[in-house]
Amino acid sequence: MTEAEQPEAAGAGTEKDKAQQTHDPAYPEKFVQFMRSGWRDTELPVTLTTGAPNHAARRARLAATFPGDTLVIPSGHEQVRANDTNYTYRPGSDFFWLTGEFDPESVLVIRPDGEAVLYVRPRSPRTTDEFFTDRLYGELWIGRRHTLSEKSTELGVATANLADLPGVLAGLAPNRTRVLRGFDPRVDKAVLPVLEADGKNHRDAELAWTISEHKLVKDAWEIAQLQDAIDATTRGFEDVARIIPADRAVSERLIEGVFGLRARHDGNDVGYTSIVGSDAHATILHWIRNDGRTEPGKLLLMDMGVENRNLYTADITRTIPVSGRFTPLQKQVYDIVHASQQAGMDFIKPGVKFTDVHTTCMRVLAEGLADLGILPCSVDEAMEKDSMIYRRWTLHGFGHMLGLDVHDCANARNEAYRDGELDEGYVLTVEPGLYFQAEDELVPAELRGVGVRIEDDVMVTAEGCVNLSAGLPRTSAEVENWLGAQREAGPRLP
Repeated sequence: MTEAEQPEAAGAGTEKDKAQQTHDPAYPEKFVQFMRSGWRDTELPVTLTTGAPNHAARRARLAATFPGDTLVIPSGHEQVRANDTNYTYRPGSDFFWLTGEFDPESVLVIRPDGEAVLYVRPRSPRTTDEFFTDRLYGELWIGRRHTLSEKSTELGVATANLADLPGVLAGLAPNRTRVLRGFDPRVDKAVLPVLEADGKNHRDAELAWTISEHKLVKDAWEIAQLQDAIDATTRGFEDVARIIPADRAVSERLIEGVFGLRARHDGNDVGYTSIVGSDAHATILHWIRNDGRTEPGKLLLMDMGVENRNLYTADITRTIPVSGRFTPLQKQVYDIVHASQQAGMDFIKPGVKFTDVHTTCMRVLAEGLADLGILPCSVDEAMEKDSMIYRRWTLHGFGHMLGLDVHDCANARNEAYRDGELDEGYVLTVEPGLYFQAEDELVPAELRGVGVRIEDDVMVTAEGCVNLSAGLPRTSAEVENWLGAQREAGPRLP
């Protein structure tokens, strides 16, 4: 990054004052005058995005759910990583689901008559010096933004200048407006929440959970995006399998980096921070330090997913034997987890309860723990709601919804999600696991530090479910054969 020569931000607004740094130089007038001329103006060759009709249908459905109300859905702002550098920006998932818009600070307003207007920051005009002096928004600093007409053509929605938004928000009646809150402080402040007698903001909460529940059923375009992300993730797992030697150690971060290369090459990025856990690290559910090393004879758990260029993410976990073959005990644990996952997949179909899928998977794990001689009671007793002691070694649920977010539809009400029934078009993970902590004295020494999770992404169909990630092996024998084949093929370019 060109830190030392960052120019003074044009204008005197508060936002730009924050961008000003003590080391930013001032430009001499001769340079400014020189920069104002000699530029060719071109239009971007934009076409309607493939997802635009789907976004329009979602906006119409949402508007019909709240007739007579104005709906305000912000995208969010860039977030500071350190001093004057930001994290890579990703738009809010609900906003993107309704618009397909990638740029920060944008705000979707759906009016009471259902008309939608997207407020965006348009291209830096050549009538001001912003295009070359403003490092936050200037074209020579961050690249060319779309004009309003280009943006409208691309997304199939009416657009307006973001500068006009404050006046629009100021004219809204709070009791006839619903805001998706927590994404844009300026929007939250401009439209005050309406609190009910219990002191809660039910109107805005209803907007949030309605969007999440609308997202539960994926349309055909979304399924194609998820399949694209899953296929790229399959290639990423193949990439890492090809660089993991059977007879010596490599760092977990090398594996994370190789997968990250695939994610950036074939998609937008990773959908979440990759979990690469060798040996006992595999027993830590959200292990993201990835500062360990593989060890021949031990297991390696990898929970990774590519986020595709339309921001849909895969979420897949595979546990492999670093040496190429499972030991008998490793295989026994792996096969228990696989049997649990298969039982869950076989049970899934429209109309079954989410919690019943969980119970189905967990019972197989509990039976496996009994077979290992670990469960200190009967399987039935362990499964009772006032006991559940089997969870010492399973810890988490069987899975979650998947889509634009790795944990999709998170604002949905319990009765529509966790306590609800599955429906055709849902996409969810099935990911049971067994984890024997290195410090757990209630398990045999040879099991301590062993962690196994198998995770796949499935779509609920009229008859049952389809495994969208079937391109990766699941059984212990298939994993061994696949790993050997990948190593024989050797590393490849993306």
